[in-house]
Amino acid sequence: MNTDGGTVTVDLNADLGEGFGRWELTDDEALLSVVTSANVACGFHAGDARTMRRVCASAAERGVRIGAQVSYRDLAGFGRRAMDVPAAELAAEVAYQIGALEVFARAAGSRVAYVKPHGALYNRVVHDEAQAAAVVEGVLLAGNALPVLGLPGSHLLRVAGAAGLPVVAEAFGDRAYTEGGTLVPRGTSGAVVTDPDAVVARSVELVRTGSVTSRGGERIAVPARSLCLHGDTPGAVELARRVRAELERAGVRVEAFA
Repeated sequence: MNTDGGTVTVDLNADLGEGFGRWELTDDEALLSVVTSANVACGFHAGDARTMRRVCASAAERGVRIGAQVSYRDLAGFGRRAMDVPAAELAAEVAYQIGALEVFARAAGSRVAYVKPHGALYNRVVHDEAQAAAVVEGVLLAGNALPVLGLPGSHLLRVAGAAGLPVVAEAFGDRAYTEGGTLVPRGTSGAVVTDPDAVVARSVELVRTGSVTSRGGERIAVPARSLCLHGDTPGAVELARRVRAELERAGVRVEAFA
């Protein structure tokens, strides 16, 4: 959540380009008409060169910010399997993914505007300082002092900020939170909020108040400038449209953070 003269503003981001070859997962074109920032898969958990090029071109045409969604090298597991990658290797792989996406972003007349980890890497850098530092090293290696998008209170945002990188906290309307402010792990009962009405209500609540009720019933602070809309769930596009419409109806200004 961000306020400008009393007006609440929020960025809407979604994971896009998560197909591979003939296999497609998200409705990229439809979601690009809703979001203000696109987290584009860079080929390690999903995505390929043709998909990256197509999504970058569509995002640039619509004025949507392009972000590098970096991941562990795990196509088979969609980047959601826990992995132990040496820090130097992880830093190089993060820089590699950013660089690959930058080629297509620039070809489309845009640029990579930020970096967001995906899946297991996203969750790992919440509490693992060494892996967080490796991700930050990779961002610095890629150049341009890119903003880093992540969970409020995470090691990733703390390390990135200490390194001089802009940091952007994000929230999730369709994920349950622990009392400590972290996401309830996928695979745990209730980790993903599936009722569309509840997702819309929680999204507006998160943005307007900067807080949400945890799985255990406690009120917790979740100060965020960006709200993630997952694109790989049934009815994702219509749900994303509803969330944006309700935010705007509540007086929230929807705009990119970068």
